[in-house]
Parts: sequence; structure tokens; C-alpha cells
Amino acid sequence: MSTALHMLTATEARRRMRAGGLDPMDYLEACLARIAEREATLRVFAWFDPDTARQGLRRAPDGPLHGLPIGVKDVLDTADMPSQYGSTIWAGWRPRADAACVAAARAQGGVVIGKTVTTEFATRHPGPTANPANPAHTPGGSSSGSAAGVADGMFPLGFGTQTAGSVIRPAAFCGAVGYKPTIGMINRGGMKIMSESLDTIGVMARSVADCALFAGTVAGRDLGDPDVKPDRAPRLGLCRSPVWDAAAPETEGLMNRAQAVLARAGARIGAFELPAPFADLSRAQPIVSGVEGCRAMGWELTHHRDGITPDLRERLDFGLNQPPADRDWAFRVFAQTRLAFPASLGDLDVLITPSAPGEAPEGLGWTGDPAFNAIWTALGVPCVTVPAGMGRNGLPLGIQIVGRQGDDRATLAWAAWVAAAIA
Repeated sequence: MSTALHMLTATEARRRMRAGGLDPMDYLEACLARIAEREATLRVFAWFDPDTARQGLRRAPDGPLHGLPIGVKDVLDTADMPSQYGSTIWAGWRPRADAACVAAARAQGGVVIGKTVTTEFATRHPGPTANPANPAHTPGGSSSGSAAGVADGMFPLGFGTQTAGSVIRPAAFCGAVGYKPTIGMINRGGMKIMSESLDTIGVMARSVADCALFAGTVAGRDLGDPDVKPDRAPRLGLCRSPVWDAAAPETEGLMNRAQAVLARAGARIGAFELPAPFADLSRAQPIVSGVEGCRAMGWELTHHRDGITPDLRERLDFGLNQPPADRDWAFRVFAQTRLAFPASLGDLDVLITPSAPGEAPEGLGWTGDPAFNAIWTALGVPCVTVPAGMGRNGLPLGIQIVGRQGDDRATLAWAAWVAAAIA
């Protein structure tokens, strides 16, 4: 059975366009039709206008992303659309310029199809977006709109951001591929920053190759073609991580199955335990996030404190009230573990670890626990989540592939190998 036009991967759509078998406007219209059909149910967009998207395609230059619709998380500025950061404080705000990553995508032919829903300042209070696999469940946060829109076929590529788990977790919950690059690989200019030490711009798509194309293009990096079969099987470490107690039964079963399947596919795979000092990251991460977040939001706290939701105010006050000794300890943990991580892997190519504790929780009031993401974000390393079947409630599960900082190309290649093995 042929794939519906709106569900094509970005790489397949681009191949057909370049071969003359797909008109870019037809592809855009298929995505717009899907949005018209599903937006009332899923509420993916913070701002959307189909005519603006069509005009964007007509103006799009030739380039690696030509004709590919892109959802942009609404903490990234856009010159021709509102940027409201998930907050009433910034309602209707129109920046003068695109964020650096958005400008780079447009310069290479990408078409911004709309602004996707984020939680408040990409931190706490959830937006209205629902999970396309089951709208009674959360899509995850904070990149909720991008994850749901990609998974449901509204657009093939989406920008997300991650401070704890906000690319990997929603992608896993919705059944998409998510890629959080090495911190700083994608320029953060024009992003509503919350944490200088943690915030990372990432991407979501429907294949690992799509993520490599998208992120590599906007970052000006050659991330290779992950679909090219490597000349050997990988050396994998199965890392349940220091927060394994948070794993739901479906995740315990998933990791056991994955170990067996990957071994049968030829991988050398065994249990891997992070050295003891890495356990401190689970406590250090929220301290660093809180300390940096309260300073990043100094203007809002001073002038619009009542416009910040109580949950976020509590989080920011936590940062403001951190004792200097605790703050300094947390930053030392970051520095020491980032230096130690590459050598701790030994001869392993990548780690395999859960993308989330389990399936997406029911309800839209909570976006899920980032426990299985926060330590990797703190380490600044590349992470990829790939779909890995369904849980006991029929919702998507994901497996996370973690590499060394700066080793993004290899991490993506091994993620594609893992995805093919478990498909």
C-alpha cells in the first residue's frame, strides 16, 4: 500500500520532488488538508495561516529543504508570525527577525507552516495539544505541538527545544523520531532562553535520516546519511540509568526485548552502569535549570510576576533561593561529569536507554516525567529517540540512543541501525 502524501518522510518527499514526480505545492496542500482535518482535535498550532504557508513556498529558494513544511516551536522567533512563548505576557508579540535556525531553514528552501504549541516558556504549564495516538493522553512537553504535528502528518519536520526532556520525551510519546544534538550545534539566537547550560534546539521527524537532513542543513554540518548501512554492527551499552526506579512495566519489558532483538541483529550488547558520580546529575540538573531560569526571566519576574503561572513562579523562586554552596556544587557536577563521560563509555559506540518512563500519561494537565532525559541533557550529548512499538495501552514507546558530545554523525548512524533492527 502506498504511503499517503502527507505521511511521506522528508527525505522521500525531497527525492520525489527532485525527480519531478511530486509538485511541492501538492505536498504542502496535502499537509494543509491534514491540518484542516485534525487541528480541532489535536490543537497543534499556537499560530497558523494556510495562505502564509503558501506564500512562503512561493518565495522559497532552491536548497536541501526546498518545499518541505516545517513546524516551529513557539519559543523560536519568526518575523512574519507571532512569537508568544506559551505565555499571556507575550500575547501578540511580533519580533522583527527570525531565530537563527528558522532563518537558516528558510534560506535553504524550508517552508514554515506555522508556530507550534509549547508549554509556558518551554517549562511548566501545558498547552492544549493532544496526543495523536490517543487524544485523551498528553503528547509530552514542552515541544508538544511539533511532536504531535509530525507524528500526525501535518508537517514532516519540526523544531523543538530541550532543557530536560522536551524533544526526546514528546517524540517518543507521539511515535516520532526526535533528535537532540550536542548542545550548541544548532545556533540559539532568537530563542527564548531559559538555561544557558541546558537549552538545546533539536528536531523531530519521521525518520532518523530526516533528522540528519534537517539538523545538518540548519547547523551547516555534514551529518551523513544514516540510511547507509555501516560495515559492522555496533557495540552497545544497555544503560538503565540511575533513575531506573521510575520505569513502568512496559519500559522494563521494552528494554529486555530490545536487548534480545539487537543481539540477534549482530550487536555486541551488554549492561552498562554509569559511574557513581553521574547519579548526582539528577539533583544538579534542576538546580542549574532553576538558577539560570530565574535570571533569564528577570524582566517577567519584575514587571509581570502575576502573569506567570503559580507552578512556574514556584520553580523560579526555587532558583532565586538556592544557597550559593548548592549552586556552585551543581555547576561543578556538570563540569566534572561532562569531562568524564566520553572515557566512561570505553569502546562502546553508543548507549541504549529508555526515552521515557513509559507510555504517555492520561490527561493533558501533566506532560510526563523527564527522568530518563535530564541527565543526558545535562551532559550536553547527542540523543535520538526511535519508535519501538506500543505499550500495554496501545500508545507509542521509544528507545533512546545516546552518544558522545560532538559525535552526532555516528550517533545518528547507530540510531538508524537500531531503528531498522527493532522495526
